[in-house]
Amino acid sequence: MSNGTILIADDDRRIVKIVSHTLEQEGYKIMAAQDGEEAVRLATTMNPDLVIMDIMMPKLDGLEASQKIKAKVDVPIIILSAKDDVVDKIVGFKMGVDDYQTKPFSPAELALRVKAVLRRSKSAPEKKNKEVLEYPHVRIEYSTRLVRIWGKEVTLTAKEFDMLWLMASHPNQIFSRLQLLEQIWESHFEGDEDTVTVHIRRLRRKIEKDAANPDLIKTVWGVGYKFEPPKEKE
Repeated sequence: MSNGTILIADDDRRIVKIVSHTLEQEGYKIMAAQDGEEAVRLATTMNPDLVIMDIMMPKLDGLEASQKIKAKVDVPIIILSAKDDVVDKIVGFKMGVDDYQTKPFSPAELALRVKAVLRRSKSAPEKKNKEVLEYPHVRIEYSTRLVRIWGKEVTLTAKEFDMLWLMASHPNQIFSRLQLLEQIWESHFEGDEDTVTVHIRRLRRKIEKDAANPDLIKTVWGVGYKFEPPKEKE
């Protein structure tokens, strides 16, 4: 029985072969694309359950291809990159990618990331499809992903929403970066904690009146972050 279909987009045939073999051993069906344009075509017509996308590809680079895919279909994307650069990660997450794997990598680790991303994308809505969080000036609806803050509707990426939902579900509880990484990305690799910092920064820019002096997502120095509900008079 198949665990789902994975599209691997990479012009390095050796990597495609290695990753394909690993994921087939885990019960996944595999499709492959050799360039960005082919990746967009397959992702938007063949409905894979997940896309693994290399950044450096001919015709259309991986980030542009990911952006085109996300604009048409709701499919999780894991980016592969030879550069461990926080700027690249920021750009990728801004475009809505779901995870980021730096080359060289362990195929076994990538398989774990695939499982985690698929588990989140499939199970989370089933758990909370009717829940609503409401505080003064804040309303968050899980099923519709509606976020209304200070009277304005805010559009968040999947990860931004999940992070806000988690913290707003536990007001004033402090979450360390590692805890957020484990619960939102289901990753236990401490080197990935910069991912959390990037998303906190982006989330604040969208929901705070002043991102430099946040009222909702507070930093507890040396510990982590917490959601602090606004007071009625604010």
